[in-house]
Amino acid sequence: MKKKILVLFVLIFLTKVEAQTSAFATIDSLLQKGRYKIALQQLENMPESFVSNYKTASIFEAIDNNKEAVLYYEKALSFKDDYATKVKLGKAYQKLKKYKKAISVFEEITKNDSENLLVNYRIGRLYLLTNQPKKAKNIFQELIKKDAENANYSYQLGLAYAMLKKRNLKINSFLETYKKDDEHIKAIHQLATSFILLRDRDSANIFIERGLVVDANHIPLNKLKANKLYRDKRYLDGIRILEKLDSLKPNEKFTQKMLGRSWYKLKNFEEAKKYFNKAKKIDQSDYKSYTYLGQIALEEKDFKTAFFQFSMATFTGKDRRDEEYYGLGQVNLETKKIKEAIAMFKRAYQENRANYKALYQMATLSQEYYKDKKIAYKHFNNYVDKFEEKDSLLTNHAKEQLTIIKKYYFQKGEILD
Repeated sequence: MKKKILVLFVLIFLTKVEAQTSAFATIDSLLQKGRYKIALQQLENMPESFVSNYKTASIFEAIDNNKEAVLYYEKALSFKDDYATKVKLGKAYQKLKKYKKAISVFEEITKNDSENLLVNYRIGRLYLLTNQPKKAKNIFQELIKKDAENANYSYQLGLAYAMLKKRNLKINSFLETYKKDDEHIKAIHQLATSFILLRDRDSANIFIERGLVVDANHIPLNKLKANKLYRDKRYLDGIRILEKLDSLKPNEKFTQKMLGRSWYKLKNFEEAKKYFNKAKKIDQSDYKSYTYLGQIALEEKDFKTAFFQFSMATFTGKDRRDEEYYGLGQVNLETKKIKEAIAMFKRAYQENRANYKALYQMATLSQEYYKDKKIAYKHFNNYVDKFEEKDSLLTNHAKEQLTIIKKYYFQKGEILD
């Protein structure tokens, strides 16, 4: 009797297993045809198991619903501790940007399997994303020992050194990346940027040009080249690069502003105004576009517009605005408002104590405007003390005026220090 009951239970169990296997086969068939909604409905009606939860999670992962994918992978793991499912759970957490949870899952995997290079690589990158460069450095150093030819390991190590402010080690890592893969565009860009910061422009140019051979449309490298051409005063060549950038990524402030600056240098003020106005619309907080428009208006003798643009620049700007106040001083000087001009040149010098031209203007205009020449004397004296080597022409004039003012007061019986 007991044997018969046992046989009956076995038959029932096998029937259930066969039914479930058949059901899962049907679900797999539906998924192959993209009928995932029907598959999800059928899975929902099945008894919960590791497989049913795993398959449900996989469907949600496939349609980029990572929140649901996480839920069902966790349910699947409650039925069975499965290696592959843990990896998928960690990846789903990473896609949801729940980096700490992803790290926790991946670290658990590597405790038992330190040779999983793919998971270790993910952990290393996650350490970088969560501002843990020391841990990332250790991971990538170990990965390089296990696979010395992998360029990405060297690149990520370079990023870790960058976060740790280890400049030379950072550059060495990016150079190692380049040796392993001379088309590694990210490393090439990092090297170009690093050498620019080191003022090694020859090396920077080598990597800029190499990078543009690898990817002619690489936007950051095209920006670096445009900057280089501008520094070299090759404005028309730079404009061609900038127009290309504008076609690749339209309406970007950098491109509009650089086009404006380039046309300004070429004295094509209409084109310059067009691009500065575009830049201003893109970022109204960028006060330097107002400044350039003010300079153009000043050169065109449109003093009303110049005054408005410089005023907007001083109102909008939060950083050092000496150039803008200097521009207002020039407008007031041109319109014969000497007292106002002195005030603006004074503001310019207060904003930037290295602006020697503003101090010089204060001195010359004070000499012209005030009866008390001691005011001008103080400013000229200050100019010579601080900026004697800056501009020989201005310095010679300042010294001449000091002599004249001293003589004037000496004749009145007063000696100036």
